[in-house]
Amino acid sequence: GPGQRPVGRGAALPAGPDLRHFLRAAAAGPSQELPPEPGSTPGAPKVYLETYGCQMNVSDTEIAWAILQKNGYARTKELDEADVVLLVTCSVREKAEQAIWNRLQHLKALKARRPQAGAPLRIGILGCMAERLKEEILHREKLVDVVAGPDAYRDLPRLLAVAESGQQAANVLLSLDETYADILPVQTSASGMTAFVSIMRGCDNMCSYCIVPFTRGRERSRPIASILQEVRMLSDQGVKEVTLLGQNVNSFRDLSEVQFQSVAAPGLSRGFSTVYKAKPGGLRFSHLLDQVSRIDPEMRIRFTSPHPKDFPDEASVLQLIQERHNICKQLHLPAQSGSTRVLEAMRRGYTREAYLELVHHVRDSIPGVCLSSDFITGFCGETEEDHQQTVSLLREVRYNIGFLFAYSMRQKTRAHHRLQDDVPRDVKKRRLEELIATFREEAARANAALVGQAQLVLVEGPSKRSASELCGRNDGNIKVIFPDTELEDAAERRAPGRAQPGDYVMVKVTSASSQTLRGVPLCRTTLSRAAAAH
Repeated sequence: GPGQRPVGRGAALPAGPDLRHFLRAAAAGPSQELPPEPGSTPGAPKVYLETYGCQMNVSDTEIAWAILQKNGYARTKELDEADVVLLVTCSVREKAEQAIWNRLQHLKALKARRPQAGAPLRIGILGCMAERLKEEILHREKLVDVVAGPDAYRDLPRLLAVAESGQQAANVLLSLDETYADILPVQTSASGMTAFVSIMRGCDNMCSYCIVPFTRGRERSRPIASILQEVRMLSDQGVKEVTLLGQNVNSFRDLSEVQFQSVAAPGLSRGFSTVYKAKPGGLRFSHLLDQVSRIDPEMRIRFTSPHPKDFPDEASVLQLIQERHNICKQLHLPAQSGSTRVLEAMRRGYTREAYLELVHHVRDSIPGVCLSSDFITGFCGETEEDHQQTVSLLREVRYNIGFLFAYSMRQKTRAHHRLQDDVPRDVKKRRLEELIATFREEAARANAALVGQAQLVLVEGPSKRSASELCGRNDGNIKVIFPDTELEDAAERRAPGRAQPGDYVMVKVTSASSQTLRGVPLCRTTLSRAAAAH
């Protein structure tokens, strides 16, 4: 998940296989909690929420909190004063689950310290690990009171009521239609300038390494009307950047409007295949992206994660990215491996050649596009030659942002049933280090090409390392650091002043590393004005 910013922007990051994690609000460890909502009932039970793993889990935490808030709960950021502690969990690799088992030991001690006279502390495990390990969680850790899978958050008030009576309560039913479309999440990002909007749940791709279809269920899309309502609400609240979230956003299909139910399925690009039959009907991702981008010309739009196989030949999504000034010229193209043989074992549905052809097509369609990707090293049967092909793909594509992981086998997956996890741990470690080193070299080169250019930066706040500098991100989602000084306003509508979080600042890049750009601020401006000047 997003969260702890890892070495090489992704070297050691818990992640959800195709939903990726260059998103930055979550926690690979506990998340920062907000104070209780104003107006919450005195004496209301207090809930403490902790988020682990991918950005979907950050979104799910907001959904769970919205449901609990409606049911009379207050939220606390103090673990010691909580009546209920809920952990929103990740299952994508063993390391992510181990973090939860360790956290439960700490909570066990906290629960034991509670005075007998008061109400006991209730502990709940939510999300993917709940789905995958319900029985083990309930039996191994008697201290866990509630277990709720990703499709059971509406049931939380009932489950907590059952737990009040001293029984363990669980609901891990997966749904074919639950999208929480009517639950408007309570946004809790630290700066309040960026937000994440879930547009679909689940995944049908069944890549052989991936646990997500088993923990999050079948793919279903949220009605476009409810997504637009949420984005409008965020715009009204002053949010300046929205990321549309889904395990596989470009296979989005809204079937809620009858007149669009018979639309033909889009064809796959040359060299790409899928494990499921083509799905006709519904409004597609390009329609959603078009509508969302029209809501607020001063709001940046991002999306993650698409699947390489779902960029159809008509290229309407790529065309929209190129045409609309507020859709970021940044694309996440998860490759996973540079070896056709390994890609086939992973059931990714493309060859190395087809993937590279897509990369060239994307770069031709969107000049200056910033690319990010995910890679798994040490997958079942990966040879040294396969590994070298991944190294050469990293060199050839030269990504700006990368998320690289050693393979961790998960039960239930096709790889677990059919393949051998036969690459030794020390070999995985060495290969991962080689991939990270290669990625960083190439990212440093890609970012160095921006030196001397002016970049539009959305200010997020002070730099972590220096109070005299500000930090934000450019259109390509790369971190930019610049001095906090008095700035002119490009439109001359405002007096000169210091940039605030949520302001757009034009910054001339003076130096670059593999992860960060540094520069000098030129002026405050707006998204529309910067696009017109460009």
